[in-house]
Amino acid sequence: MSVLRTIRCNPQVLCRNLTARSSSSLTDGETRITQVLKEKFPHASSLKVLDISGGCGAMYEIHIESDEFRGKRVVQQHQLVNQALKDEIKAMHGLRIFTDVPK
Repeated sequence: MSVLRTIRCNPQVLCRNLTARSSSSLTDGETRITQVLKEKFPHASSLKVLDISGGCGAMYEIHIESDEFRGKRVVQQHQLVNQALKDEIKAMHGLRIFTDVPK
């Protein structure tokens, strides 16, 4: 059975693999993306980067909270993140972005 079919038939396999990894051990891709975003958004109050492809670096989920997003629509906020990661995005299959403004 292919890996993709295994995941489709048994999504717990993917969840187990994602949750088994310690939150303190970032992949190289997570580290690189975190570093780029910290440089581009130095005043971000919250930043979390997660490789949701199982560690191969094909897909990431980003949660970022920054005052730089204040007064901007969500599309504009996401455009800022995309622009910051333009070089990294070339090697990705997908990217989920969640932005917010500090309360």
